[in-house]
Amino acid sequence: MSAPPPFSVRRPVVGMVHLDALPGAPRFAGSMDAVLDRARSDAEALAAGGVDGVMIENFGDVPFFADRVPAETIAAMTLAVAAVREGIAAAGRAVGGSDGSPAAVRLGINVLRNDARAALAIASVTGAAFVRVNVHTGEMHTDQGTITGRAAESLRARTSLPGRPAILADVFVKHATPPAGARIEDAARDLVERGLADGVIVSGSGTGAATPIDRLRAVRGAIPDAPIWVGSGADPDTVEALLAVADGLIVGSALKRGGRASEPVDPDRVRALVERVRALA
Repeated sequence: MSAPPPFSVRRPVVGMVHLDALPGAPRFAGSMDAVLDRARSDAEALAAGGVDGVMIENFGDVPFFADRVPAETIAAMTLAVAAVREGIAAAGRAVGGSDGSPAAVRLGINVLRNDARAALAIASVTGAAFVRVNVHTGEMHTDQGTITGRAAESLRARTSLPGRPAILADVFVKHATPPAGARIEDAARDLVERGLADGVIVSGSGTGAATPIDRLRAVRGAIPDAPIWVGSGADPDTVEALLAVADGLIVGSALKRGGRASEPVDPDRVRALVERVRALA
């Protein structure tokens, strides 16, 4: 049984809250309060700029675990979701679930590198509407080694959790190489038909890298009826071409100061991109 669609608006824009390094990670600076303050501030800027969703990700936790993350990461991310909710409320907006309200901001969870079970648990207890899974079916060669999808485990775990967050799954995820001979069209079909993903994310080669239009078109041809998301590289100059093929955008770097993923969210950049999307016919 699939999850309800996380968004009721056309062409939803999801902005990233890239969390600073969390407790236990090599770059953790020693203050969880500082991590939460940054998350709260970035979420407020995103919500004030008009995004439809906010995705929380443990971006600063490099090097990433290939699969399961430790308990302290899950605990810290759950706290961060509460801070994000406060930031959204400070912008005068509500956090929505599956009630169909287009004005409410939907929350998403991505536990890097590939802990779908943790993401689903955090989403369930915090009321998040969706999760991102980097490798849901098949396998990819990454800097963490070969990562194998656990769709069977993830879908069965979701049935036991309240809220039924949607699963948005990457096809040929960034910062990774597919197995020799693999075709993105076949991988996309497997994600939807065999992995039962609720949406498919198509990205460029890495964080902030442009998503090739020909790759989007290949995936669209393979899964014409499934929701397709752009997962990297969208900016005001490219959204029209991207959304001629895709259904939604997940945007990180282009909404940050100087276009750098590690920097705070720039409210002016958020407004510029959202206004460009809203202006499309």
